[in-house]
Amino acid sequence: MKTLEQLENGKEAVIVEVDSGCGLKNKLCCLNIREGKIIKKVLSHPFRGPIVIMIDNRQCAIGRGMARSILVEER
Repeated sequence: MKTLEQLENGKEAVIVEVDSGCGLKNKLCCLNIREGKIIKKVLSHPFRGPIVIMIDNRQCAIGRGMARSILVEER
């Protein structure tokens, strides 16, 4: 298992676990990022910038701290 931050650009994965507190879990749930969903890492901006992901045919950017708390399994 890897974190979303460790996943290579362009790869798809299944979210296995969100390893964080209630506040971050709720915020990610509002973005529809939860266990069992398929997620694709589109781009990782350099110099500790945000990570662009695609979930449910829409793109959004999340911070690296958030990405570290999302455990994924490659498809």
